[in-house]
Amino acid sequence: GKWSLGFISTSGDPAKKGFDEFFGYNCQSLAHDYYPDHLWNNHQRIDFTANLTANAVYSADTIHAMAINFIKRQNSSQPFFMYLPYTLPHGDVILPHDAVYEYYIKKFNEAAVPFNSKKDALAYEPHPHAAFAAMVSRLDKYVGQVLQSLADKNLLDNTIVIFTSDNGPHKENGGDPEFFQNHGMYRGIKRDLYEGGIRVPFIAYWKGTIQPGVTDQPATLWDMYPSFQQLAGLPLTKKRDGISVVPALLKKGKQLQHDYLYWEFHENNGRQALRWKKWKLVKLNVNITGKTVTELYDLDTDPTEKNNIAASNPAIVSKLEGMIKKAHASNKDWPLLPGELLKGNKVESD
Repeated sequence: GKWSLGFISTSGDPAKKGFDEFFGYNCQSLAHDYYPDHLWNNHQRIDFTANLTANAVYSADTIHAMAINFIKRQNSSQPFFMYLPYTLPHGDVILPHDAVYEYYIKKFNEAAVPFNSKKDALAYEPHPHAAFAAMVSRLDKYVGQVLQSLADKNLLDNTIVIFTSDNGPHKENGGDPEFFQNHGMYRGIKRDLYEGGIRVPFIAYWKGTIQPGVTDQPATLWDMYPSFQQLAGLPLTKKRDGISVVPALLKKGKQLQHDYLYWEFHENNGRQALRWKKWKLVKLNVNITGKTVTELYDLDTDPTEKNNIAASNPAIVSKLEGMIKKAHASNKDWPLLPGELLKGNKVESD
């Protein structure tokens, strides 16, 4: 699937990060193109020359087929780990115009968007809502086929399957969160540090081991590494930001808790957020001197983050701001706050 940690042969090569096999994108920019001119199979470049002149080879289908082939080669005597970062749905919103796509065009009664050029017609969908819905349906089909392949190999009862996302819904290049209301009741979308941007679906399935239900245990993607270590029976690596959430999933043993959760986002004038117990502090415009906005929310009573209560809780704000200062790691190559900007960079003031 999508790999964004380094090109082939660099220090970020998947083969240098513990993976025995890799197939997919190794470029963050190219991964926005569902009809790319190439993908990588380990260190072999797989060219799709037909995509240079037409939308011929849909990358998501090819990546999925390789994943299914990988499962078919497994057996019950050898444990395996498969990381399958599908890019559906994502910008650009585009996919083959099959029966599912046509179904959603009729369902939404969606008029076609006019295009000014042949290039735009190849890059964008004339029916973006139908395309987005069809992408979700395609992903749903992929997940079903993964589970069926595990069942066919008699592996499903002894395999934990985790389905999650890396951020909230997007609105770039065909996405329309308001139309689908796919942030639910939460405020914000991708690139926001409100709950709609960072609280994502998380499903853990392990037949006969994880009991059906819902947990209120806060968990993060950086908790996955120690969780996998524990599931594999390995000693947990010390000095990591993550904690294993296996006790919460299995309802066995003592579940450790984060002291707090911290996020920062470097675009849109810089943003920071910190969650401590029921409290959530959000700071906007943090890289513009004198323009920072501070917001405080009680997620127990206000999970939709509608009521900023910072002014009436100065002690809590002060405490959480101190925690943010401790959590943030200054880096001259990735400046966030005005004093961290590299020499020669201009500090915005308006």
